[in-house]
Amino acid sequence: MTKIKICGITREEDVDYVNALRPDFIGFVFASKSRRFVSSERAATLRAKLRPEIFSVGVFVDSPLNSVVQLVELKIIDAVQLHGDEDEAYIETLRDRVDVPLIQAFRVTSPNDLVKAKASLADFVLLDNGAGGTGKTFDWRIVQDFTRPFFLAGGLNRNNIVQAVELLNPFAVDVSSGVEVDGRKDFEKIREVVFQVRNHERLA
Repeated sequence: MTKIKICGITREEDVDYVNALRPDFIGFVFASKSRRFVSSERAATLRAKLRPEIFSVGVFVDSPLNSVVQLVELKIIDAVQLHGDEDEAYIETLRDRVDVPLIQAFRVTSPNDLVKAKASLADFVLLDNGAGGTGKTFDWRIVQDFTRPFFLAGGLNRNNIVQAVELLNPFAVDVSSGVEVDGRKDFEKIREVVFQVRNHERLA
């Protein structure tokens, strides 16, 4: 069954939405240049209100290892998603220090990008059209034969998410701007995405 991640949680209302609709994962963005950035203190407050069965994923871009490890040790995040230029040594060191799933993101513009994704030492890879949060899809045909379990991101919304699941059968779909109105998470849009993915799985 395809899992669902709602990324870019920033408000208590967002936590109320996901608690009611129960996606599998949510994302806290710790990249300071992102408009969805949250501080560790803010994330801790939000995490305390999150249903325990919903995994919280910390999204990082070339963050110091100690900062990532601390958020795991404080149980603010249950998984780590890397969106920068983190190399194999970074991932190996991180894996030695924390026992949580690691997700490495890759920009997909051609089949050559999948070679690096396939070789990643992370537990999962995330395939996106850019640095994340762009709201644009990439050419999904590139990854139709990709066999490694992956998170699909980039431009997903209620209008195309079933098509993505049918075509690619990803491990998870990762949605952010596609469930927003004026830059804020929207309950109805999240509800529609969750319903469409879950209903599709039931009917498949």
